[in-house]
Amino acid sequence: MQTELSFAGLAGIETELLAVTAVDTQSAKGPEPKPAPALLTSDEAVRAAAATVIQSGEFKAGANETLLLHAPGGLKAKRLLVVGLGKQDKVTVHSVRNAAGTAVRFAKPRGIRELVFALPQLDSETPAPALAKAAVEGAVVGDFDADTYRSERKDQRVQQFRLVAPAGLDGKALQAAFAEGEIVGESQNFARTLVNEPGNKLTPTILGERAKEMAQEVGLACEVHSTGKLHELKMGAFWSVSQGSEEPPALIVLRYEPEGVKAGSNSGPVLGLVGKGITFDTGGISIKPADNMEKMKYDMAGGAAMLGAMRAIALLKPKVRVLAIVCAAENMPDGKAQKPGDVQTAMTGKTIEIINTDAEGRLVLADGLSYARQLGATHLIDAATLTGAIGVALGQVNAGAFANDDATFAKFEAALKASGEKFWRMPLGEEYADQIKSDIGDIKNTGGRYGGASTAAEFLHAFAEDVPWIHLDIAGMAWIDETRPYIAKGPSGIGVRSILEWVRSY
Repeated sequence: MQTELSFAGLAGIETELLAVTAVDTQSAKGPEPKPAPALLTSDEAVRAAAATVIQSGEFKAGANETLLLHAPGGLKAKRLLVVGLGKQDKVTVHSVRNAAGTAVRFAKPRGIRELVFALPQLDSETPAPALAKAAVEGAVVGDFDADTYRSERKDQRVQQFRLVAPAGLDGKALQAAFAEGEIVGESQNFARTLVNEPGNKLTPTILGERAKEMAQEVGLACEVHSTGKLHELKMGAFWSVSQGSEEPPALIVLRYEPEGVKAGSNSGPVLGLVGKGITFDTGGISIKPADNMEKMKYDMAGGAAMLGAMRAIALLKPKVRVLAIVCAAENMPDGKAQKPGDVQTAMTGKTIEIINTDAEGRLVLADGLSYARQLGATHLIDAATLTGAIGVALGQVNAGAFANDDATFAKFEAALKASGEKFWRMPLGEEYADQIKSDIGDIKNTGGRYGGASTAAEFLHAFAEDVPWIHLDIAGMAWIDETRPYIAKGPSGIGVRSILEWVRSY
């Protein structure tokens, strides 16, 4: 998709589709309040073209509701699309992100290849650059579809997206925000592309190759190690997951050094990003049910989020050192696979009793977190499709977040205001840690039926130790089961935006 920022008058733009936004200005007072839609543009020609249908009550301006007008009078555009943002008092920059995605997804199946989107004129407290950034992010993310391997796939991409801002705004600030939004949207789509790949097309080795290619493109240092390195580092937890597969594991390490900071310098924080990269998860000997197992290609979504975030970090160049570790493996039920009851020794020397081989993500992350600490990380964040329990607790509305340090989490919580992603802080505590004490070893890899997301987090806490650490359990949010107006079903790319903003906060 080609993108462009423009300050042209809306009425004179020749385009296949001009999209503008509207809000419902009616407050919720009264027994039966009626919607009162209002266009968010000062262009009188656009207002006049839509006036009759807006006044008819047919269009309510609900969030992501659409109304299409053909051959709108007084405009050079062939079609006028009105996209609702919802109630005026609830509209945010994230509403605009979704509206831009909705406009793109409206255009795609109709064969419309060019789209002009009018930047909404919201209240004076909402900076125009933030709206511009969100709009292009939404457009880029909205253009992604998961039908990669269809033999008769039709190219339905929107080839050109032009964002038109009102004259008189700070063009330099808008252009910078616009460029930033494009980078973030493309980085989220990079993660989604990886998650979408089938297990036979994205083995741990191939994931390492894809990470190397990306790193080379954007200027990151990258190393990819395999079995020998795991044995050298005594990563017994990570290796135990890999040992049942014919596919070797991949230990992917990326480094970002900002300009003006000497490599190896002891000044300032070093942020460690650790991602679960299980490219396919059968459950191992504790094999999963057949129903929906095909989705287990998405079990590397945490690792993909870290790779997407690192891509954006490399291009946006924050002044902080960052390293990322993705622990990639297949979890397979081979004759060499680990068994329930086995005891494994992690990199730190902690012994782990294996209760369920399907609780494998925490095993690879245990050694990943330890290695990040060894490489000098002063703050840690991990992301993983770790537990079904988090989906039971939070549904497909919020992802789970855990932290051992309030100040570190406060930065993440502030980052969510910019990213628009929904995470809900979940509890840690000694009671959960007690549930994973082993009778034969130091710790066991499951804590029973109750509090499964928290016991899994406490398992990871044992390897993060006292380093400020955040754990993101994205299992319920990394895959979208049904198409939404602004995003296709399939991989969501959740985590990329929030991790990026957390990094930038340092």
